Amino acid sequence: MKEAMFFEKLAGKKVRCGLCGFRCLIADGRRGICGVRENRDGVLFTLVYGKCVAEQVDPIEKKPLFHFLPGSLSYSIATMGCNFRCRHCQNHSISQPPREGGKILGRPLLPDEIVAKALAAGCRSISYTYTEPTIFFEYAYDTAVLAQRNGLKNIFVTNGYITEEALSFIRPYLDAANIDLKGFTDSFYREVVGGALLNEVLESIRLHKQLGIWLEITTLIIPGLNDSDEELTAIARFIADEVGPDTPWHVSSFHPDYQMTDRSWTPLATMRRARQIGIAAGLRYVYEGNVPGDGGENTACPGCHARLVTRSGFSVQDLAIRAGKCSSCGSEIAGIWG
Repeated sequence: MKEAMFFEKLAGKKVRCGLCGFRCLIADGRRGICGVRENRDGVLFTLVYGKCVAEQVDPIEKKPLFHFLPGSLSYSIATMGCNFRCRHCQNHSISQPPREGGKILGRPLLPDEIVAKALAAGCRSISYTYTEPTIFFEYAYDTAVLAQRNGLKNIFVTNGYITEEALSFIRPYLDAANIDLKGFTDSFYREVVGGALLNEVLESIRLHKQLGIWLEITTLIIPGLNDSDEELTAIARFIADEVGPDTPWHVSSFHPDYQMTDRSWTPLATMRRARQIGIAAGLRYVYEGNVPGDGGENTACPGCHARLVTRSGFSVQDLAIRAGKCSSCGSEIAGIWG
C-alpha cells in the first residue's frame, strides 16, 4: 500500500478524498466509491499502487487518438477499479470488482519497469487506460514523471471526473487525453453512468483545454439513450464552441455488454448522422469508431479536402501531413504530429 495523495484529515478519523469529482467522505476502515482508496486509522491509502491488471502494446489509434503521433505505439496499463459504474462497461471484469466487494488483483509492476518495457517495445508514449487512470493517480503520476525523463509522452484515457487540483498537479507530465463525454443530460450520467454530474465533466474538459493538454473527445452512441439529434447536436456545439472546432470528436458504435445486453448495436445510419451533425456544428474532424472500412476514420484537410490520413481499424495506411501541414495546400492541421 501507498499513502494516497489529495485527501484531507477530518474529525473522528474521517478523511475527505480530493482526487475525483465525488470527493468522498470516508470513515475509518471504509473505502471511497472507487473501491480502491481506503481510510486506515485516519489516513487514506491507495490499494492499487504497482498492481497492474492489464498491460499491452497498442496502436495510438486504439485510445482513440487520431491527431497525436499517428501510427505510433503506446504502452498501455491499468489497475483494477473505477469511480464510475457504467452499465455498458466493456472492461467491467477489471473496473467493477473492487466496488462490488471483489478482490483487488494485479501483478507487481513498478513505474521504472513500465518505462523500460515501453522503451524496449519501441513505444513513443505510455497510456493510462482500460479502467480509469484517476483512481490509480499515484501510480500513474510516478510513472509519468519517469516516462518524461526518458523521452516518452503520457496519455490519460479518462471519464474526465478528475478534480482541478489533481489535474493541475500532473499537468507538467500529461501530454494528451481522450475524454469520454458519455452523454449530455444529468439523467444519463445519473442513471447510466452512476451518479456523476454532467457539469463537472464539462468543467474538466474545459480545464484540460486551458492547461494545454492535447484533447480528443469520444461519445459512445447507445441506441435509445443518447442518440437523439438534440443530444448529439448539444455535444457537438459544446465541443465546437467551448473546446474548439479543431478538437477531434470520435462518435463510437455501441455493442451490447455487461448490464446492457438488451440493446442492439448502433446502426450505421446513426453513426453517419452523428458525424454529419458534428460537421454541421463546425467541427473539422469527426470520426466514426468501431466501423472499420466505412471511410469515417480518415482525416481530410479542412482547407482543400484532400485525404491526409487513411486508416483501417487501428492501422495508419497513408499519412500526408508534413510538419503539421497539409502536403497538398499547406493548411495547418491541428495535432501533435511528431
